[in-house]
Amino acid sequence: MAPNPQCAALAAAKEKKGMSYSQIAQQLGKPEQHVIDICTGAATPTTDEFNALARVLGITTAPPHDAAHVTKAA
Repeated sequence: MAPNPQCAALAAAKEKKGMSYSQIAQQLGKPEQHVIDICTGAATPTTDEFNALARVLGITTAPPHDAAHVTKAA
């Protein structure tokens, strides 16, 4: 069983879209493990990765400014 995303909005969007981490990774052109690591907080995404993930999952609202939503420079 895949781990749950750290962010509640991400978890809800992933559930609503009915997408697996593999499907998300394929659309992003990234390895599945990297996507899992980003979603679970094990890795910090770049701003571009964060925005691409939100786009794939249809998230249109701005994320809160907290530790779960930090990005790193590309």
